[in-house]
Amino acid sequence: MQAKYLVCYDIADNARLARVYRMMKDRGLHLQLSVFLCSLTWPELGEIKRALSELIDHAQDDVRIYPLPTAGAITALGRGDRAPDGVSLHLP
Repeated sequence: MQAKYLVCYDIADNARLARVYRMMKDRGLHLQLSVFLCSLTWPELGEIKRALSELIDHAQDDVRIYPLPTAGAITALGRGDRAPDGVSLHLP
């Protein structure tokens, strides 16, 4: 069964940042500069954690993976051109 996760990161080095971005763009929807929405199974989540752990410098970089609630809609405000299916958009 798949669940949705936000993968967010701050990477201190441009070369590592590029590697993390390249890895993530094949695994999720690029929502913002360093934020991806991913729909993952439990094994896929483990794979992403392992891959990110190998790419980053643990003393300088920060990666967060947030599970999203399964009930309710996600609200996106502003630019909605990259919103995934099922996102409730509230535009001004």
